[in-house]
Amino acid sequence: MVSLRPAPATERVAKPRAFAGTVYRGHEGMWSWVLHRITGVAIFFFLLVHVLDTALVRLSPQTYNGVIATYKNPIMGLGELVLVAAIVFHAFNGLRIILIDFWSVGTKHQRAMFWIVVALWVIVMAGFAPRQFLTIVSEVQG
Repeated sequence: MVSLRPAPATERVAKPRAFAGTVYRGHEGMWSWVLHRITGVAIFFFLLVHVLDTALVRLSPQTYNGVIATYKNPIMGLGELVLVAAIVFHAFNGLRIILIDFWSVGTKHQRAMFWIVVALWVIVMAGFAPRQFLTIVSEVQG
């Protein structure tokens, strides 16, 4: 017959430890995965809009010129900055993923490679962002 009483404390199985130290629990691997997906989707939607607005040139050059004129404002300038930031991160992180997949010790060094990607991204954006902000300011001043 089966007893319905709980097992004594000495016979209970210890609960597993918390999720600390696993790969996808808030560490670099998870953030790399999340950011790669977000930047990929953002780039896809930009390319979709870009193809559609470029296709307007064959339908109506005046409409195309009107759409392009709406892009020349400070908000779109900030959007271009975000777009470049997404493309640069996505590209560097994509190279990191290739190294993890095809380099025999890639998984061992994936955390260090993530921080290298972040450092390269900061360097490239530090070169691009000031120039883009100057362009935005010149658009505001007219």
